[in-house]
Amino acid sequence: RMFVIDTAWSDDEVGRHPVVVINPEISEREGRITWDEGCLSVPDYNAVVERDARITLRGLDLDGNPIVEHAEGLRAVCIQHEVDHLDGILFIDRISRLKRGLYVKKRRKQLAEEEAGERG
Repeated sequence: RMFVIDTAWSDDEVGRHPVVVINPEISEREGRITWDEGCLSVPDYNAVVERDARITLRGLDLDGNPIVEHAEGLRAVCIQHEVDHLDGILFIDRISRLKRGLYVKKRRKQLAEEEAGERG
């Protein structure tokens, strides 16, 4: 299990600081925060998701050294989002059933239109 995040990413190579975490575990959680999330796994959709505001992440770096990071804000949200992926959870699994249903309906319609266009 591993993920790579870079919450300080920019278009130039100088601004890139990817962090690789192997066997990530969130060991402490505190407070609540809402964040507008999107994901490549859920095309053309963003939603406000409630998550833990502050977390402690434990894992290993690429050399097998222990990592302990206390994160909040965007960093905490990104870490939780990626750990969710490792557990088979998408951010839309954390929104209301109604909102998720509306997205699924919209996406099915888009896919049917694309398929019809390919056949036509």
